[in-house]
Amino acid sequence: MVIRSKSADDTAFMKPLEIVSILIIAALILVVLPATLDAFRLNLVGKYLTYAFVALGLVLCWGFGGILSLGQGIFFGLGGYCMAMYLKLEASSVANTKIQSTPGIPDFMDWNQLTELPFFWLPFKSLTLTVILIIAVPTLFAFFIGAAMFKRRVGGVYFAIITQAIAAILTILIVGRQGYTGGINGITDLRTLQGWDIRTDSAKQILYFVNSGLLIACILLAQYVKRSKLGRVLVAMRDKEDRVRFSGYSVANFKIFAFCLAAAFAAIGGAMFTLQVGFMSPSFVGIVPSIEMVIYTAVGGRLSLFGAVYGTLLVNVAKTAFSESFPELWLFGLGALFIAVVMVFPNGLAGIYHSYVDPLVARLTRRRPAETEQPLHGAPAE
Repeated sequence: MVIRSKSADDTAFMKPLEIVSILIIAALILVVLPATLDAFRLNLVGKYLTYAFVALGLVLCWGFGGILSLGQGIFFGLGGYCMAMYLKLEASSVANTKIQSTPGIPDFMDWNQLTELPFFWLPFKSLTLTVILIIAVPTLFAFFIGAAMFKRRVGGVYFAIITQAIAAILTILIVGRQGYTGGINGITDLRTLQGWDIRTDSAKQILYFVNSGLLIACILLAQYVKRSKLGRVLVAMRDKEDRVRFSGYSVANFKIFAFCLAAAFAAIGGAMFTLQVGFMSPSFVGIVPSIEMVIYTAVGGRLSLFGAVYGTLLVNVAKTAFSESFPELWLFGLGALFIAVVMVFPNGLAGIYHSYVDPLVARLTRRRPAETEQPLHGAPAE
């Protein structure tokens, strides 16, 4: 069950502490980081923030809905590939590919002796259709997975294993169909968006701000879901699924919605990753990146939308620092971090703040500690 305090602002869109939290995040990513980092490091942080979309969706899906997905890289990759297909077609004009055997198609298709563009690439000639498909393709895929699983009451560890298996299958499919997907190398050499060179420092800076704006918009959307009746049903479903079902709610439909929304968030992150980094490969679709994305959420706090962003930044900054200084030790550090989250601070950075920092600040400022939702001891931790 969930401990909830009946306060005057219990149904408000955002509590005072949450307003402060979103303002701090906005100031950090929109003002402080751009003012203090060079172009290379800022683009690196932009890449980290694309992963925060996935962590944000996992807070709703796992933290509030109790649905642990170990395959969110699927949707991150699908969104990224949709954007990459559009950019690759723009870079593969007849003028740019006139030395190929078949001008006008991507280079990896020509290398694999394809003579015409596959039918499923055709919609990606349009930017409007591409933007729609970035959301629609991963969401529909998530819907089919969710409907197949949740309608049959498959959940918990079984659902986690199945999502892992799907991530592995999709990776093998992408690598194996090299002529259609670019294979193990992925889709590379992405240059322009509607004629605008996305490889310059100024373009990457603009894309960073677009990415940050979209992330803040997704945080606000997730906050709306959390504070709505839907969010309260998700929490009740996580803690007492049978009681919610006996109350007349369709548990399967609520789970499908949460899973699809998390997929849509991940797809937006994947598309922005492609724009900022300039390529997309199957290495971002498989099991390992999906598990890393779960760790971002766990470190930040699976019950905190704002903690998801901080957790993503913290883990990735640590990963970069360790990889640069001690590349052979990073995987051990990642494992130790995951063990520490499970054993020492199961509610992540947000739990540490609410347990230790906020009470101290409250005593210093003579106010009551902020109310927060915390699972009771022994609640399911799927």
